[in-house]
Amino acid sequence: MDNSIFIGGGGEALAPIWLNLKRANRHGLVAGATGTGKTVTLQILAEGFARAGVPVFAADVKGDLSGISQNWTPSEPFAARAAKLGMNDYRPEASPVVFWDLYGNQGHPIRTTISEMGPSLLARLMDVSDAQSGALVIAFKMADDEGLLLLDLKDLKAIFDYMIDHDDEVSKKYGLVTKQAVAVLQRKVLELEQAGAERFFGEPGLDLNDFLRTDLSGRGIINVLDGTKLMQSPALYSTFLLWMLSELFETLPEVGDPEKPKLVFFFDEAHLLFRDAPKALLNTIEQVIRLIRSKGVGIYFVTQNPQDIPESVLAQLGNRIQHALRAYTPTEMKAVKIAAESFRPNPAFKTEDVISELGVGEALVSTLDEKGIPTIVERTFIRPPSSRVGPALPEERARTIGASPIGAKYNTTMDRESAFERLSEKEAQFDAAQAQVAEEKAAAKQERAAPADNGGLLGSILGGNRGRGRRGDNLVETAAKTVVRQASGQLGRALIRGLLGSLRR
Repeated sequence: MDNSIFIGGGGEALAPIWLNLKRANRHGLVAGATGTGKTVTLQILAEGFARAGVPVFAADVKGDLSGISQNWTPSEPFAARAAKLGMNDYRPEASPVVFWDLYGNQGHPIRTTISEMGPSLLARLMDVSDAQSGALVIAFKMADDEGLLLLDLKDLKAIFDYMIDHDDEVSKKYGLVTKQAVAVLQRKVLELEQAGAERFFGEPGLDLNDFLRTDLSGRGIINVLDGTKLMQSPALYSTFLLWMLSELFETLPEVGDPEKPKLVFFFDEAHLLFRDAPKALLNTIEQVIRLIRSKGVGIYFVTQNPQDIPESVLAQLGNRIQHALRAYTPTEMKAVKIAAESFRPNPAFKTEDVISELGVGEALVSTLDEKGIPTIVERTFIRPPSSRVGPALPEERARTIGASPIGAKYNTTMDRESAFERLSEKEAQFDAAQAQVAEEKAAAKQERAAPADNGGLLGSILGGNRGRGRRGDNLVETAAKTVVRQASGQLGRALIRGLLGSLRR
Protein backbone atom coordinates (compact mmCIF):
# COMPACT_ATOMS: atom_id res chain seq x y z
CA MET A 1 0.00 0.00 0.00
CA ASP A 2 1.37 3.42 -0.95
CA ASN A 3 2.18 5.92 1.77
CA SER A 4 2.01 3.26 4.49
CA ILE A 5 4.33 1.11 6.60
CA PHE A 6 3.79 -2.65 6.58
CA ILE A 7 3.55 -3.85 10.20
CA GLY A 8 2.57 -7.50 9.78
CA GLY A 9 -0.25 -9.92 9.10
CA GLY A 10 -3.47 -9.89 11.09
CA GLY A 11 -6.28 -12.35 11.69
CA GLU A 12 -6.52 -15.95 10.53
CA ALA A 13 -5.92 -14.90 6.93
CA LEU A 14 -2.86 -12.85 7.92
CA ALA A 15 -4.23 -9.84 6.06
CA PRO A 16 -1.68 -7.00 5.78
CA ILE A 17 -1.76 -4.49 8.64
CA TRP A 18 -0.51 -1.01 7.75
CA LEU A 19 0.43 2.21 9.51
CA ASN A 20 -0.87 5.17 7.50
CA LEU A 21 1.93 7.73 7.14
CA LYS A 22 -0.58 10.56 6.83
CA ARG A 23 -1.80 9.73 10.36
CA ALA A 24 1.59 8.80 11.77
CA ASN A 25 1.96 12.23 13.38
CA ARG A 26 -1.02 11.38 15.60
CA HIS A 27 1.47 9.62 17.88
CA GLY A 28 1.56 6.02 19.03
CA LEU A 29 2.25 3.46 21.72
CA VAL A 30 4.31 0.26 21.75
CA ALA A 31 3.71 -1.62 24.99
CA GLY A 32 4.33 -5.07 26.41
CA ALA A 33 6.16 -7.06 29.04
CA THR A 34 9.93 -7.58 28.90
CA GLY A 35 10.95 -10.07 26.22
CA THR A 36 7.76 -9.91 24.16
CA GLY A 37 9.30 -8.17 21.12
CA LYS A 38 8.95 -4.41 21.71
CA THR A 39 12.48 -3.61 20.48
CA VAL A 40 11.98 -5.53 17.22
CA THR A 41 8.66 -3.71 16.69
CA LEU A 42 10.42 -0.39 17.26
CA GLN A 43 13.08 -1.50 14.76
CA ILE A 44 10.62 -2.39 11.96
CA LEU A 45 8.76 0.88 12.48
CA ALA A 46 12.01 2.90 12.34
CA GLU A 47 13.03 1.04 9.16
CA GLY A 48 9.63 1.70 7.61
CA PHE A 49 9.76 5.41 8.34
CA ALA A 50 13.32 5.63 6.99
CA ARG A 51 12.34 3.87 3.74
CA ALA A 52 9.52 6.41 3.36
CA GLY A 53 12.02 9.29 3.68
CA VAL A 54 11.08 10.17 7.27
CA PRO A 55 13.97 10.90 9.70
CA VAL A 56 13.80 9.07 13.03
CA PHE A 57 15.16 9.64 16.52
CA ALA A 58 15.28 6.66 18.90
CA ALA A 59 16.92 6.06 22.26
CA ASP A 60 18.73 2.72 22.46
CA VAL A 61 18.52 1.92 26.16
CA LYS A 62 19.97 -1.62 25.97
CA GLY A 63 22.27 -1.34 22.94
CA ASP A 64 20.19 -3.79 20.87
CA LEU A 65 18.88 -1.18 18.42
CA SER A 66 22.38 -0.39 17.14
CA GLY A 67 22.11 -3.43 14.84
CA ILE A 68 19.73 -1.42 12.66
CA SER A 69 22.87 0.06 11.07
CA GLN A 70 24.08 -3.37 9.87
CA ASN A 71 23.24 -5.92 7.21
CA TRP A 72 22.72 -9.55 8.24
CA THR A 73 21.64 -13.04 7.30
CA PRO A 74 18.21 -13.50 8.91
CA SER A 75 17.89 -16.41 11.31
CA GLU A 76 15.55 -19.28 10.42
CA PRO A 77 12.61 -18.04 12.57
CA PHE A 78 12.68 -14.61 10.90
CA ALA A 79 13.04 -16.08 7.41
CA ALA A 80 10.12 -18.42 8.12
CA ARG A 81 7.99 -15.54 9.35
CA ALA A 82 8.73 -13.54 6.20
CA ALA A 83 7.61 -16.50 4.08
CA LYS A 84 4.49 -16.98 6.22
CA LEU A 85 3.54 -13.34 5.67
CA GLY A 86 4.09 -13.58 1.93
CA MET A 87 7.04 -11.16 1.89
CA ASN A 88 8.42 -12.30 -1.45
CA ASP A 89 10.58 -9.18 -1.75
CA TYR A 90 12.07 -9.62 1.73
CA ARG A 91 15.81 -8.98 1.68
CA PRO A 92 18.38 -7.94 4.30
CA GLU A 93 19.17 -4.23 4.29
CA ALA A 94 20.99 -1.90 6.68
CA SER A 95 19.46 1.48 7.43
CA PRO A 96 21.31 4.83 7.32
CA VAL A 97 22.23 5.61 10.92
CA VAL A 98 23.97 8.35 12.90
CA PHE A 99 25.05 7.38 16.41
CA TRP A 100 24.80 9.88 19.25
CA ASP A 101 25.91 9.75 22.88
CA LEU A 102 25.57 12.38 25.60
CA TYR A 103 28.94 11.24 26.94
CA GLY A 104 30.62 11.22 23.51
CA ASN A 105 31.85 7.61 23.78
CA GLN A 106 29.46 5.59 21.61
CA GLY A 107 28.52 8.32 19.15
CA HIS A 108 28.75 12.02 18.39
CA PRO A 109 28.39 14.10 21.55
CA ILE A 110 25.08 15.89 22.08
CA ARG A 111 25.32 19.18 23.94
CA THR A 112 23.14 22.06 24.91
CA THR A 113 23.80 25.12 27.04
CA ILE A 114 22.51 25.88 30.52
CA SER A 115 20.62 28.86 29.10
CA GLU A 116 18.89 26.75 26.46
CA MET A 117 17.88 24.14 29.03
CA GLY A 118 16.19 26.84 31.11
CA PRO A 119 15.40 26.97 34.84
CA SER A 120 12.30 24.75 34.77
CA LEU A 121 13.90 21.69 33.19
CA LEU A 122 17.12 22.28 35.09
CA ALA A 123 15.19 22.34 38.38
CA ARG A 124 13.66 18.96 37.47
CA LEU A 125 17.08 17.58 36.58
CA MET A 126 18.52 18.81 39.88
CA ASP A 127 15.45 17.62 41.87
CA VAL A 128 15.18 20.75 44.02
CA SER A 129 12.49 22.27 46.24
CA ASP A 130 10.35 25.28 45.38
CA ALA A 131 12.61 27.63 47.35
CA GLN A 132 15.72 26.32 45.62
CA SER A 133 13.94 26.46 42.27
CA GLY A 134 13.18 30.13 42.97
CA ALA A 135 16.86 30.81 43.61
CA LEU A 136 17.64 29.10 40.29
CA VAL A 137 15.17 31.36 38.48
CA ILE A 138 16.87 34.40 40.06
CA ALA A 139 20.26 33.11 38.87
CA PHE A 140 18.97 33.01 35.29
CA LYS A 141 17.43 36.47 35.65
CA MET A 142 20.70 37.91 36.97
CA ALA A 143 22.58 36.38 34.06
CA ASP A 144 20.14 37.94 31.59
CA ASP A 145 20.33 41.37 33.23
CA GLU A 146 24.14 41.36 33.31
CA GLY A 147 24.57 39.89 29.83
CA LEU A 148 26.28 36.78 31.20
CA LEU A 149 26.22 33.62 29.09
CA LEU A 150 25.37 30.43 30.98
CA LEU A 151 26.93 27.78 28.78
CA ASP A 152 28.19 25.02 31.05
CA LEU A 153 28.27 23.89 34.67
CA LYS A 154 31.25 26.05 35.60
CA ASP A 155 29.21 29.11 34.58
CA LEU A 156 26.40 27.95 36.85
CA LYS A 157 28.81 27.43 39.74
CA ALA A 158 30.31 30.88 39.19
CA ILE A 159 26.95 32.64 39.40
CA PHE A 160 26.03 30.63 42.52
CA ASP A 161 29.32 31.71 44.15
CA TYR A 162 28.54 35.32 43.29
CA MET A 163 25.05 35.04 44.80
CA ILE A 164 26.46 33.76 48.10
CA ASP A 165 29.18 36.44 48.27
CA HIS A 166 26.66 39.21 47.47
CA ASP A 167 23.48 37.78 49.00
CA ASP A 168 22.33 41.10 50.50
CA GLU A 169 22.70 42.95 47.22
CA VAL A 170 21.00 40.14 45.25
CA SER A 171 18.10 39.91 47.72
CA LYS A 172 17.44 43.65 47.56
CA LYS A 173 17.25 43.59 43.78
CA TYR A 174 15.50 40.27 43.05
CA GLY A 175 13.87 39.11 46.27
CA LEU A 176 15.06 37.05 49.21
CA VAL A 177 17.77 34.56 48.36
CA THR A 178 19.20 32.57 51.25
CA LYS A 179 22.72 31.25 51.33
CA GLN A 180 21.30 27.88 52.36
CA ALA A 181 19.18 27.59 49.19
CA VAL A 182 22.12 28.48 46.95
CA ALA A 183 24.37 26.07 48.85
CA VAL A 184 21.95 23.24 48.04
CA LEU A 185 22.10 24.21 44.36
CA GLN A 186 25.89 24.08 44.53
CA ARG A 187 25.72 20.54 45.90
CA LYS A 188 23.28 19.57 43.15
CA VAL A 189 25.73 20.81 40.53
CA LEU A 190 28.39 18.60 42.12
CA GLU A 191 26.03 15.63 41.82
CA LEU A 192 25.48 16.41 38.14
CA GLU A 193 29.23 16.51 37.58
CA GLN A 194 29.63 13.14 39.27
CA ALA A 195 26.91 11.75 36.97
CA GLY A 196 28.86 13.00 33.93
CA ALA A 197 26.38 15.74 33.01
CA GLU A 198 29.17 18.29 32.53
CA ARG A 199 29.78 16.69 29.12
CA PHE A 200 26.20 17.42 28.11
CA PHE A 201 26.37 21.16 28.83
CA GLY A 202 28.53 23.23 26.53
CA GLU A 203 29.14 24.13 22.90
CA PRO A 204 28.75 23.47 20.05
CA GLY A 205 25.12 22.84 20.86
CA LEU A 206 22.95 20.41 18.96
CA ASP A 207 21.49 21.74 15.71
CA LEU A 208 18.10 20.03 15.46
CA ASN A 209 18.27 20.33 11.66
CA ASP A 210 20.85 17.54 11.84
CA PHE A 211 18.04 15.25 13.06
CA LEU A 212 15.93 16.08 10.00
CA ARG A 213 18.29 14.75 7.34
CA THR A 214 17.95 12.15 4.59
CA ASP A 215 20.69 10.26 2.77
CA LEU A 216 21.55 10.65 -0.93
CA SER A 217 18.94 8.07 -1.91
CA GLY A 218 16.20 9.92 -0.03
CA ARG A 219 15.92 7.54 2.92
CA GLY A 220 15.45 9.14 6.31
CA ILE A 221 18.42 9.07 8.68
CA ILE A 222 17.82 7.05 11.87
CA ASN A 223 19.43 8.91 14.78
CA VAL A 224 20.25 6.39 17.52
CA LEU A 225 21.04 7.76 20.98
CA ASP A 226 23.14 5.35 23.03
CA GLY A 227 21.37 5.02 26.37
CA THR A 228 23.27 2.13 27.96
CA LYS A 229 25.18 4.44 30.32
CA LEU A 230 22.62 7.22 30.28
CA MET A 231 20.01 4.96 31.90
CA GLN A 232 22.12 5.00 35.06
CA SER A 233 20.99 8.63 35.38
CA PRO A 234 17.27 8.41 34.59
CA ALA A 235 16.64 12.06 35.52
CA LEU A 236 19.22 13.19 32.94
CA TYR A 237 17.75 10.82 30.33
CA SER A 238 14.16 12.00 30.73
CA THR A 239 15.11 15.68 31.07
CA PHE A 240 17.22 15.53 27.91
CA LEU A 241 14.35 14.04 25.89
CA LEU A 242 11.95 16.61 27.32
CA TRP A 243 14.35 19.35 26.28
CA MET A 244 14.48 17.90 22.77
CA LEU A 245 10.69 17.85 22.52
CA SER A 246 10.42 21.44 23.71
CA GLU A 247 13.13 22.58 21.27
CA LEU A 248 11.39 20.83 18.37
CA PHE A 249 8.10 22.42 19.37
CA GLU A 250 9.59 25.91 19.56
CA THR A 251 11.70 25.81 16.39
CA LEU A 252 9.67 23.85 13.82
CA PRO A 253 7.04 25.69 11.75
CA GLU A 254 3.36 24.74 11.62
CA VAL A 255 2.58 22.29 8.80
CA GLY A 256 -0.81 20.88 9.81
CA ASP A 257 -1.29 17.25 8.76
CA PRO A 258 1.41 16.51 6.17
CA GLU A 259 1.40 13.49 3.87
CA LYS A 260 4.11 12.02 6.08
CA PRO A 261 5.82 13.23 9.28
CA LYS A 262 8.88 15.47 9.24
CA LEU A 263 10.33 13.49 12.16
CA VAL A 264 9.31 10.52 14.28
CA PHE A 265 10.49 10.43 17.87
CA PHE A 266 10.61 7.10 19.78
CA PHE A 267 10.70 7.51 23.56
CA ASP A 268 11.80 4.18 25.11
CA GLU A 269 11.35 3.61 28.86
CA ALA A 270 8.60 6.22 28.67
CA HIS A 271 7.60 5.81 32.31
CA LEU A 272 10.72 7.76 33.29
CA LEU A 273 9.29 10.86 31.64
CA PHE A 274 6.31 10.95 33.98
CA ARG A 275 7.80 9.53 37.18
CA ASP A 276 7.59 12.04 40.05
CA ALA A 277 6.86 14.86 37.59
CA PRO A 278 5.01 17.80 39.22
CA LYS A 279 1.56 18.63 37.91
CA ALA A 280 2.75 21.81 36.20
CA LEU A 281 5.32 19.82 34.22
CA LEU A 282 2.78 17.13 33.32
CA ASN A 283 0.49 19.83 31.98
CA THR A 284 3.34 21.17 29.85
CA ILE A 285 4.15 17.69 28.51
CA GLU A 286 0.51 17.09 27.65
CA GLN A 287 0.31 20.43 25.83
CA VAL A 288 3.49 19.80 23.82
CA ILE A 289 2.32 16.32 22.78
CA ARG A 290 -1.08 17.66 21.76
CA LEU A 291 0.32 20.53 19.68
CA ILE A 292 3.57 19.16 18.27
CA ARG A 293 1.74 16.95 15.78
CA SER A 294 0.84 20.12 13.87
CA LYS A 295 4.61 20.62 13.46
CA GLY A 296 4.76 17.28 11.65
CA VAL A 297 6.35 15.38 14.56
CA GLY A 298 5.07 11.97 15.65
CA ILE A 299 5.89 10.75 19.16
CA TYR A 300 5.84 7.03 19.94
CA PHE A 301 6.10 5.91 23.55
CA VAL A 302 7.65 2.53 24.27
CA THR A 303 6.94 1.09 27.71
CA GLN A 304 6.00 -2.10 29.53
CA ASN A 305 2.52 -1.10 30.64
CA PRO A 306 0.14 1.51 29.23
CA GLN A 307 -0.60 2.54 32.81
CA ASP A 308 2.91 4.02 32.94
CA ILE A 309 1.54 6.91 30.88
CA PRO A 310 -0.98 9.43 32.25
CA GLU A 311 -4.48 9.01 30.89
CA SER A 312 -4.51 12.54 29.45
CA VAL A 313 -1.45 11.66 27.33
CA LEU A 314 -2.57 8.12 26.54
CA ALA A 315 -5.77 9.48 25.00
CA GLN A 316 -3.69 11.27 22.33
CA LEU A 317 -1.90 8.12 21.11
CA GLY A 318 -3.89 7.00 18.07
CA ASN A 319 -1.64 4.20 16.74
CA ARG A 320 -1.24 1.32 19.20
CA ILE A 321 0.76 -1.90 19.22
CA GLN A 322 0.22 -3.97 22.36
CA HIS A 323 2.46 -6.97 22.99
CA ALA A 324 1.72 -9.54 25.68
CA LEU A 325 1.04 -8.56 29.28
CA ARG A 326 1.33 -11.13 32.04
CA ALA A 327 -1.29 -11.01 34.79
CA TYR A 328 -0.59 -12.87 38.04
CA THR A 329 -1.83 -10.38 40.63
CA PRO A 330 -5.06 -8.37 40.95
CA THR A 331 -3.16 -5.21 40.01
CA GLU A 332 -1.76 -6.81 36.86
CA MET A 333 -5.19 -8.18 35.92
CA LYS A 334 -6.62 -4.69 36.24
CA ALA A 335 -3.85 -3.36 33.99
CA VAL A 336 -4.68 -5.97 31.33
CA LYS A 337 -8.36 -5.01 31.46
CA ILE A 338 -7.57 -1.30 31.09
CA ALA A 339 -5.25 -2.02 28.12
CA ALA A 340 -7.95 -4.12 26.44
CA GLU A 341 -10.58 -1.43 26.87
CA SER A 342 -8.41 1.09 25.03
CA PHE A 343 -8.88 -0.79 21.73
CA ARG A 344 -11.80 -0.77 19.35
CA PRO A 345 -13.32 -4.26 19.94
CA ASN A 346 -13.05 -7.10 17.45
CA PRO A 347 -16.10 -9.42 17.47
CA ALA A 348 -13.85 -12.38 16.59
CA PHE A 349 -12.17 -12.50 20.01
CA LYS A 350 -12.14 -11.07 23.50
CA THR A 351 -9.28 -8.59 23.65
CA GLU A 352 -8.69 -9.00 27.38
CA ASP A 353 -8.08 -12.73 26.99
CA VAL A 354 -5.82 -12.43 23.94
CA ILE A 355 -3.42 -9.94 25.59
CA SER A 356 -2.25 -12.62 27.99
CA GLU A 357 -2.04 -15.30 25.25
CA LEU A 358 0.18 -13.46 22.75
CA GLY A 359 3.49 -15.08 21.86
CA VAL A 360 6.82 -13.41 21.20
CA GLY A 361 6.52 -11.35 18.03
CA GLU A 362 2.73 -11.17 18.21
CA ALA A 363 0.78 -8.04 19.12
CA LEU A 364 -2.64 -6.49 19.13
CA VAL A 365 -2.56 -3.67 16.58
CA SER A 366 -4.91 -0.78 15.91
CA THR A 367 -3.94 2.18 13.72
CA LEU A 368 -5.72 5.26 12.41
CA ASP A 369 -7.40 5.02 9.01
CA GLU A 370 -7.60 7.75 6.35
CA LYS A 371 -10.29 9.56 8.33
CA GLY A 372 -8.33 9.38 11.58
CA ILE A 373 -10.61 6.69 13.07
CA PRO A 374 -9.00 3.77 14.98
CA THR A 375 -9.27 0.48 13.10
CA ILE A 376 -10.69 -2.65 14.73
CA VAL A 377 -7.97 -4.32 16.78
CA GLU A 378 -6.29 -7.29 15.10
CA ARG A 379 -4.10 -10.04 16.45
CA THR A 380 -0.99 -9.53 14.33
CA PHE A 381 2.23 -11.34 13.52
CA ILE A 382 4.87 -8.57 13.40
CA ARG A 383 6.99 -8.63 10.24
CA PRO A 384 10.73 -9.43 10.53
CA PRO A 385 13.16 -6.51 10.32
CA SER A 386 15.45 -6.04 7.34
CA SER A 387 18.47 -5.03 9.43
CA ARG A 388 20.27 -7.02 12.09
CA VAL A 389 18.48 -8.01 15.27
CA GLY A 390 20.94 -7.40 18.09
CA PRO A 391 23.77 -4.95 18.74
CA ALA A 392 26.40 -3.73 16.29
CA LEU A 393 29.95 -4.80 17.06
CA PRO A 394 32.28 -2.10 18.45
CA GLU A 395 34.29 -1.97 15.21
CA GLU A 396 31.08 -1.71 13.16
CA ARG A 397 29.85 1.15 15.31
CA ALA A 398 33.25 2.85 15.00
CA ARG A 399 33.13 2.61 11.18
CA THR A 400 29.63 4.10 11.11
CA ILE A 401 30.69 6.97 13.37
CA GLY A 402 33.84 7.59 11.32
CA ALA A 403 31.87 7.77 8.08
CA SER A 404 29.34 10.27 9.45
CA PRO A 405 29.41 13.59 7.56
CA ILE A 406 28.62 15.63 10.68
CA GLY A 407 31.31 14.28 13.00
CA ALA A 408 33.65 17.26 12.56
CA LYS A 409 30.85 19.59 13.59
CA TYR A 410 30.40 18.10 17.06
CA ASN A 411 33.56 16.22 18.02
CA THR A 412 35.52 19.33 19.07
CA THR A 413 34.30 21.40 22.03
CA MET A 414 34.25 25.20 22.24
CA ASP A 415 34.84 27.32 25.33
CA ARG A 416 34.14 30.98 24.63
CA GLU A 417 33.93 33.78 27.21
CA SER A 418 30.91 33.31 29.44
CA ALA A 419 29.72 33.91 33.00
CA PHE A 420 32.67 32.07 34.56
CA GLU A 421 35.29 34.27 32.90
CA ARG A 422 33.34 37.51 33.37
CA LEU A 423 32.60 36.92 37.05
CA SER A 424 36.15 35.69 37.73
CA GLU A 425 37.52 38.90 36.24
CA LYS A 426 35.08 41.01 38.23
CA GLU A 427 35.92 39.26 41.50
CA ALA A 428 39.66 39.60 40.77
CA GLN A 429 39.24 43.35 40.29
CA PHE A 430 37.21 43.58 43.47
CA ASP A 431 39.83 41.63 45.45
CA ALA A 432 42.66 43.79 44.03
CA ALA A 433 40.83 46.98 45.01
CA GLN A 434 40.29 45.71 48.55
CA ALA A 435 43.95 44.72 48.81
CA GLN A 436 45.05 48.17 47.64
CA VAL A 437 42.79 49.90 50.15
CA ALA A 438 44.03 47.67 52.96
CA GLU A 439 47.64 48.39 51.97
CA GLU A 440 47.11 52.14 51.97
CA LYS A 441 45.35 52.04 55.32
CA ALA A 442 48.23 50.01 56.79
CA ALA A 443 50.77 52.51 55.42
CA ALA A 444 48.81 55.41 56.88
CA LYS A 445 48.58 53.68 60.25
CA GLN A 446 52.32 52.97 60.25
CA GLU A 447 53.07 56.59 59.39
CA ARG A 448 50.92 57.79 62.30
CA ALA A 449 52.65 55.40 64.68
CA ALA A 450 56.23 56.55 63.76
CA PRO A 451 58.12 58.92 66.26
CA ALA A 452 57.82 62.58 65.30
CA ASP A 453 60.98 64.48 64.29
CA ASN A 454 60.82 67.72 66.29
CA GLY A 455 64.27 69.07 65.37
CA GLY A 456 65.02 72.00 63.19
CA LEU A 457 63.38 75.36 62.96
CA LEU A 458 59.78 74.04 63.27
CA GLY A 459 60.79 72.05 66.32
CA SER A 460 62.27 75.07 68.00
CA ILE A 461 59.19 77.12 67.24
CA LEU A 462 56.84 74.48 68.61
CA GLY A 463 58.99 73.95 71.63
CA GLY A 464 60.06 70.36 70.84
CA ASN A 465 59.43 67.41 73.14
CA ARG A 466 62.85 65.86 73.66
CA GLY A 467 63.04 64.28 77.04
CA ARG A 468 59.27 64.72 77.59
CA GLY A 469 56.42 62.22 77.87
CA ARG A 470 53.16 62.57 75.91
CA ARG A 471 51.93 64.95 78.57
CA GLY A 472 54.67 67.32 77.43
CA ASP A 473 53.13 67.76 73.96
CA ASN A 474 52.20 71.36 73.48
CA LEU A 475 48.74 72.37 72.21
CA VAL A 476 49.95 73.38 68.78
CA GLU A 477 51.56 69.95 68.11
CA THR A 478 48.45 68.10 69.33
CA ALA A 479 46.20 70.15 67.08
CA ALA A 480 48.46 69.48 64.09
CA LYS A 481 48.33 65.67 64.65
CA THR A 482 44.54 65.77 64.95
CA VAL A 483 44.22 67.57 61.61
CA VAL A 484 46.50 65.01 59.91
CA ARG A 485 44.54 62.03 61.30
CA GLN A 486 41.18 63.44 60.24
CA ALA A 487 42.42 64.21 56.72
CA SER A 488 43.89 60.70 56.38
CA GLY A 489 40.67 59.00 57.54
CA GLN A 490 38.49 61.04 55.18
CA LEU A 491 40.81 60.28 52.26
CA GLY A 492 40.75 56.51 52.99
CA ARG A 493 36.96 56.36 53.22
CA ALA A 494 36.53 58.32 50.00
CA LEU A 495 38.97 56.01 48.26
CA ILE A 496 37.07 52.85 49.39
CA ARG A 497 33.68 54.24 48.33
CA GLY A 498 35.06 55.27 44.96
CA LEU A 499 36.63 51.91 44.20
CA LEU A 500 33.73 49.74 45.36
CA GLY A 501 31.18 51.96 43.68
CA SER A 502 32.95 51.67 40.34
CA LEU A 503 33.21 47.87 40.63
CA ARG A 504 29.56 47.34 41.55
CA ARG A 505 28.11 49.55 38.86
